This record gives sequence, structure tokens and C-alpha cells, in this order.
Amino acid sequence: MPERIIVVGGGAIGGVAAAQMTSAGHDVTVLDADHRHVTSLRDPGLLFEQVDGQVSRRRLQAVSDPAELAGHFDFALLTVKSLALRPAVTPLVEAGLVDTYVALGNGLVHDLVQSLVGRDRLIVGLIEWGATNLGPGHLQQTTDAPTVVGELDGSSTERLSRLRQILAAIAEAKSTATIASQVWTKLLLNSTFSGLGAAGGCLYRDVVADPVGREVGLQLWREGYDTARALGMTLGEVFATPADQLVTRDATDRAAAEDALDRLMVRAGPTKASMLQDLQRSRPTEVDVINGGVVEAARSIGREAPLNAELTRIIHEIESGAFQAGPEAFRRLARVSGDVGAR
Repeated sequence: MPERIIVVGGGAIGGVAAAQMTSAGHDVTVLDADHRHVTSLRDPGLLFEQVDGQVSRRRLQAVSDPAELAGHFDFALLTVKSLALRPAVTPLVEAGLVDTYVALGNGLVHDLVQSLVGRDRLIVGLIEWGATNLGPGHLQQTTDAPTVVGELDGSSTERLSRLRQILAAIAEAKSTATIASQVWTKLLLNSTFSGLGAAGGCLYRDVVADPVGREVGLQLWREGYDTARALGMTLGEVFATPADQLVTRDATDRAAAEDALDRLMVRAGPTKASMLQDLQRSRPTEVDVINGGVVEAARSIGREAPLNAELTRIIHEIESGAFQAGPEAFRRLARVSGDVGAR
């Protein structure tokens, strides 16, 4: 009997994943709260633009209400943003519809998923390929890169092998024994430069071009790095730059860290943070599982993360209209760190 998969969230990532898996012959259903989008997915079908430029229609099984789901599912791929997870996942858990949930969101979202479904029903993943939502029923896959999945305890399980084979229909799929550390490596980039890009209202490279933003960026990086290491994580590379090369503690390693930062920006510089895109659309961000996630993780081991805490406050103030995104956010953060560039 073929595996049954439910994709929770039919937006850019979820919709593309569902289209690719359906084309490969898997039994896939999309659950999405947007009635208009769901209707389009069913008929005339998803208008799907692939990385190679090919455009096609893919009719998908899709529902907007969990009550419309029939039968049992082997895997649920969770691609909705963190704020939508609880209302989306709770009905599935209560009805006992899914064997294994796969957390594919940003930041430390897997902590929230684990609290909802339990550790035994959780696999954690990272989406490295990109996609864009071009409107109801219209999605584009923009980059082709791997999907990485793993058990939190690092074990090699039969269900992990099955999941990897399913995900291979979307893009290259890898399993890893160090998924938690890989999540933290990605979080280090997002908590530093997505956070600063959202607060500053600019691209990653514009953060680094601002002298105060650059200094605060290096200090945020160190704060997140030290938190991860204290948790026992081994951090890898970010866009081919080893994470530890951006850590600066005194004048002796400053030049090397500056050089590593500039190399990182060659690849990451043009990035416009998803949190900034949310702010520009007057939508709530995922700051609580990104910068707030670092704060909570630090607190769990008796540490503090004051820069991430202040950045979380700044972004919430921007969401509420109490603060305007811009370079002043960098100066606020510099004042927290006591840096002279705050003046």
C-alpha cells in the first residue's frame, strides 16, 4: 500500500512539495486554510513554474477543513508558519490521523511541534530549496537544493528512510544524525541577519554596510553561537563559511571575522528576510521562534541572550506600529551591548 502524506500548508514550500510528490505517484493531500487557494489547487490545478522554466498544471487533492480528511496518514509535512501550527496540527492530533509529523519550519519551531505531537511522533527537517507564492493557485520553485531530515536523537530509523525516499521526489533528500545542530546552524544566520534585516528594513548586505549594523551583527552572531555551543551543538557551515569563523572575542580575531563576514555576504547578501516581507505585508512575523527561540534556549540552561531579547522586542514593536524599521534599530541594539557606535 502506498504511503499517504498530508501537507499542512499549501503555500510556496508546501504547494511545490505536494505538486512534486503527486507527480511522482505518491498519495498526497494538501490541508490549507485559504479556501480560494484550495479550490484552485483542485480545479483547474496548481500553476507550477519549475526551476528549469517549465510551466505546468498539477491537479492536487486539497481541503480547507480537517473534518474533510478521510483515512489515516503516514506522514504530515508541516510547512505552515509557526503562528498557524497550533490550530492546524491540534485537530489532526486529536483525531489520531497521522503517524509521524515532520517539522519543516523556521527557527526552533520543532520545539513547538514536539509539545503538540510528542517526541516519538516527530522528525525534524530543513528545506534548503526555495519557492515563491505568486498568488492563489500559482507557485514557483526558485532554487534546487536538498531537503535534510533527521531524528532528534540521531538514530537511523525505518521511518526516516521511508521519508527520505518520499522527499526525493521534490529535490535531493538527505538524512542526518545531527539535525539539531544543523537547525542551529541555520538559526544562527536567521537570528542574526534575518532579525537585523527585518528590524532595519533592509537586505542582509545593507545591514553589514551600516557600521553599527555590522558591529551588532557580529555581536549577535557570537551570542547565538555561544548559546548553541553551551547546548552541546556542533555548528557547521553557512553558505560554505564555517560558523566559528565569524566569532570575534577580541582584537586578535577581529580581522578574520570581518573577512568571513564579507565572504558570507557574497552569497547571502541579496537576501530579503521573510520576516521583513511579513512586516511589509502587515503580517505577524516568526520572531518568537527565531530570535525569541535563542532567548528561550539560553534561558533553559541558565544563560541570557540580551541582544536577541531586545531584537525580539523591536520586531514586535514594528508589528504593532510602535517603532519604525530602520537604522535606529541597530543603535538600540548597540546601546544594549554598550558599544560606542550607539551614539
